[in-house]
Amino acid sequence: MTEEIYVGLLDEGVDVWRPVHAKKVGPDTYYIPDHYDPSADAETWEFPPGSTVVCEPRKTSDGIILAAVRLADSGRKAAS
Repeated sequence: MTEEIYVGLLDEGVDVWRPVHAKKVGPDTYYIPDHYDPSADAETWEFPPGSTVVCEPRKTSDGIILAAVRLADSGRKAAS
């Protein structure tokens, strides 16, 4: 089963979040399936397909989203 999370897009000039269906693999950890090619949309995802990410609630102008904030196997934080 998948859930909707949001992945930040790079090089947009403002904060832009792409909704992505990801598989929950831990309490706050999700796997982004690698069957999607983001280059087809001319977007640069902060965390590419095939990544396992930690998600946290993030307040946006559209409300609260479940945002990917770092890779699950590293301490690398997302740009804020």
